[in-house]
Amino acid sequence: MATPTPTVAAIIVEQGKILDFIDGSTQRRETPEEYVRQEIAKSLVREYGYAKAQIAVEFTLRIGTRKPRADLVIFPPGSAHKQEHAQIIIECKAPTVKAADKNDGVGQLQSYMAACPNVTYGMWTNGVGGERECYRRIVKGGKIEIVPVGDIPKFGGDDEGNDRPKFDQLKPATSDALLFAFRRCHNYIAGNQGLQKPQAFWELLKLIFCKIHDERHNDVVEFYAGGDERHGVNGPMKVKKRIDDLFARVRDDYPSIFRKGESIELQPVVLAYLVAQLQMYSLLESDIDVKGRAYEEIVGSNLRGDRGEFFTPRNVCAMAVAMLDPGEKQVIIDPACGTGGFLITSMNHVIEKIRAAELAKWGHKIDRAERAVRERIRKFAENFIIGLDFNPELVKASKMNMVMNNDGAGGLYQANSLADPMTWDDDIRKQGLLGNVDLLFTNPPFGSKIPVDAPAILEKYDLGHVWSYDASKDVWTKTNAIHKSQPPEILFIERCVRFLKPGVGRCAIVLPDGILGSPGLGYVREWILRHTRVLASIDLHPDTFQPFVSIQTSVLVLQRKSEELIAIEQAAGKLNDYQVFMAVANHVGHDKRGNVMYVRDKKGNEIVEEIKEKVKEWEDGTPVYRTQLSRRKVIDDNTQQIAQEFRKWLSEQD
Repeated sequence: MATPTPTVAAIIVEQGKILDFIDGSTQRRETPEEYVRQEIAKSLVREYGYAKAQIAVEFTLRIGTRKPRADLVIFPPGSAHKQEHAQIIIECKAPTVKAADKNDGVGQLQSYMAACPNVTYGMWTNGVGGERECYRRIVKGGKIEIVPVGDIPKFGGDDEGNDRPKFDQLKPATSDALLFAFRRCHNYIAGNQGLQKPQAFWELLKLIFCKIHDERHNDVVEFYAGGDERHGVNGPMKVKKRIDDLFARVRDDYPSIFRKGESIELQPVVLAYLVAQLQMYSLLESDIDVKGRAYEEIVGSNLRGDRGEFFTPRNVCAMAVAMLDPGEKQVIIDPACGTGGFLITSMNHVIEKIRAAELAKWGHKIDRAERAVRERIRKFAENFIIGLDFNPELVKASKMNMVMNNDGAGGLYQANSLADPMTWDDDIRKQGLLGNVDLLFTNPPFGSKIPVDAPAILEKYDLGHVWSYDASKDVWTKTNAIHKSQPPEILFIERCVRFLKPGVGRCAIVLPDGILGSPGLGYVREWILRHTRVLASIDLHPDTFQPFVSIQTSVLVLQRKSEELIAIEQAAGKLNDYQVFMAVANHVGHDKRGNVMYVRDKKGNEIVEEIKEKVKEWEDGTPVYRTQLSRRKVIDDNTQQIAQEFRKWLSEQD
């Protein structure tokens, strides 16, 4: 887990250029192919362990009269960067280029490998295009052969063999490496197993569960495919036996996710390929944002509706969570949890507090601190994180997301949050959630296309009733009549407030701006003002949910009033005055097409900052935390600034 600490920005990147990761100074033209090359370069250094000094970018080769340039070439440590010394060649292409392409496909890589006498491995990839082919150069019968293999070796690693990796050799995924791997696996299942993409997603989900179970519970690695096990008949069958045994344990641990008798329905050779693509990573140690991007990518293409309603952008989740600053002993709920974005952000916010406290307590006894952290995380996730959603597939996907992010699947349930609590399962009812929640974060489903029209539900809500307006007094009054239907977001407001502890419970809820400004919805605003104190209103940029849906929304932060205060204000015939924090999130880090936006100087050049990252590494099986410097562009996003200003403002109100 890396914790970035920004330092002074000192580098300006020209518009349309990208800073080369290897030398840290060359500015290259920003193209889809360059993006892939830079991501692979990061992976070679951070995950495979090669030093930047070993890697040459756009290295010129001599092949007869031609002088092509190879994207990335790896040399032995300390050797001159000459063609005869090259060990590994990597070719990176734009996502639109396919491996079978006549000019830019794997044939190009193979010709480069054949022309270099000491090259032993090569890789061809198109990044998010989902294709990645690795090869080994061997001499057989006096002739050079280029044969497919599962991966290139890590620095200092032996040539491919059948040895299982060790846990301390697994690396956290960085940047978009995990996104590439998930996309590659998903596409491979769809293309080689004959499954439709949604079915391929669920098979990949099973494998991810197996991978995490292996990291969390086993003493030796079981989730692996040795070099001799990825082809033929017998080798893949060995892999399948190991993974089937892992999945049997996963199925027993998560009966609410997997059916009794459910199995991994993949051919052995397909399974062996997938395991080989994922085995090098430590999913538990990978950064939350890295896992979040990868998981949203794979879930989004399979479970998201046309309007993209299931995802709240990570920066909005982070802003809301930072504003309410959850603690270890607070009950946190999302009654429309989708894939779990708010809950995972909340959980990791608390985990960072726990980790900081234990590391400060135990000092250099990292292993002892980690054990204490794991135990506190387990108790917190089991007892204080709760998510509800009506869609059973989303609940299943959110449980996977929570498991991948330090385990909290036990608190996620399939339920209609708007229904009478008596209709909920016993496991939910016995928790007595109404009136007992400390913090609530949610982005409820909204829109006239999905109205709530069940009288049994509407009659239970003040906001399910028709209200009359007295213009002379500017007052709304609830009547006994019931609406024929209501948009779900209106009922969610009331249900969310009812979840909170009177007097202290707080919530952050994403709402369409019509609720805050439409004349016909004045009764909703009046109900909010009668029952809550409005702490903050954050106006979100119109592009916040792009490229999936265009809608103007705000984040409303509320604190439930006590019943005593409500009664006092009602008797007085007026509401107390108070200050409200207001802000505009006019920079959300991306444009309407979803492209990342970066901070620029007055000339339009992008700004790069140096950051210090605390990285967890292993030495002889013992965890060690080190600080390393890296550079990154500054994303044009003011949501965290808003959260910081709100915390400062809130401290001044108390």
